[in-house]
Amino acid sequence: QVQLAESGGGVVQAGGSLRLSCAASGRTVSRYNMGWFRQAPGKERELVAAITSDGSTYYVDSVKGRFTTSQDNTKNTLYLQMNSLKPEDTAVYYCAAAPLRPFFVTQASRYNYWGQGTQVTVSS
Repeated sequence: QVQLAESGGGVVQAGGSLRLSCAASGRTVSRYNMGWFRQAPGKERELVAAITSDGSTYYVDSVKGRFTTSQDNTKNTLYLQMNSLKPEDTAVYYCAAAPLRPFFVTQASRYNYWGQGTQVTVSS
């Protein structure tokens, strides 16, 4: 199994940028479909971005053009570059790993492994 640990969260003003990292240990991320989720207070956890083992990416409409996910297999790390941040992006962000599939995994229930989360707060 794989262990995941996010880092890089913090407080940023609207319009600013943050880069989240998700360091994996135990197994290589290339053996999984990876995803980024977020959960704001009082809201359900939602998918932000997903990436397959060949590097194909999927983004929810609200972050398209602002967020970019990538994967460095040599460092066994997943990244989420977040630009033009908005107050509505405020949430706890999680990385997650799902069994390898030849398509994007968009449902949280299909992810078996989760990090502890990192808080992102965007002030207006």
